[in-house]
Amino acid sequence: MTVVQRYVAFSEDPAGGNPAGVVLDASTLDDATMLKIAADVGYSETAFVTRDLGGGRYRVRYFSPLAEVPFCGHATVATGVALGAGSYVFTTNSGDVPVLVADGQATLTSVAPTIDELPPSTLAALLTALRWSADDLDPSLPPQIAYAGAYHPIIAAGSRSRLAQLDYHFDALKALMESHGWTTIQLVYRTGPDSFDVRDPFPVGGVVEDPATGAAAAALGGYLRALRLVSPDAVLHLRQGDDLGRASRLTVRLVPGEPGVMVSGAAVALS
Repeated sequence: MTVVQRYVAFSEDPAGGNPAGVVLDASTLDDATMLKIAADVGYSETAFVTRDLGGGRYRVRYFSPLAEVPFCGHATVATGVALGAGSYVFTTNSGDVPVLVADGQATLTSVAPTIDELPPSTLAALLTALRWSADDLDPSLPPQIAYAGAYHPIIAAGSRSRLAQLDYHFDALKALMESHGWTTIQLVYRTGPDSFDVRDPFPVGGVVEDPATGAAAAALGGYLRALRLVSPDAVLHLRQGDDLGRASRLTVRLVPGEPGVMVSGAAVALS
């Protein structure tokens, strides 16, 4: 019998954070079964430990209710806390991700991030699907495609009220994201030099909005570093989920000499 553990990640309060399923022994499960379990669980992602590689290394895969995703930050944090205190390496579809767990907190280090231009025609289509206009954007944070294990367009709102009004065209955005291989859309509003409010539409996973998105947080850290919009050793504080009533807190660290981006947060088991 497959045991699915349920956690919330990026919160110490079970009423906050982003719920994730965790299956610590998925060695006998095929792809169709893992997808069905993820759909039955109904969270934005469920993590499956498909193999113990020894020495604290594990093969981990992630499924949304609709499809496999290459990497998921909040389910990584949940899986790390489910394994217990220690140092691990998760071998994901995107590469190896070190995970350090202590005192109910997990810190992952992403694969090396990249950024790329968002062509004007693609940006126009994205804004149309979001029901935003070019006037809604913050010109100090240019739209880009960012990657740190999964691809996320970074779109910055010029006001907090614009970020609060999330009323996008679900089918149009889903189709656009599928055509470009995007996992979520990272919508951000800068609240201070090292602080951001963020929201992540996730229609490709069958979810209107993700309450906390560790993979997108890592991608945002890489974006900000590459464009020199923060200091090389910045510690960033991300608020997510408040607009959904599921307050989530993510800490992003940039470490000079470390190509990956570190993302930390708490996780607690759901009864």
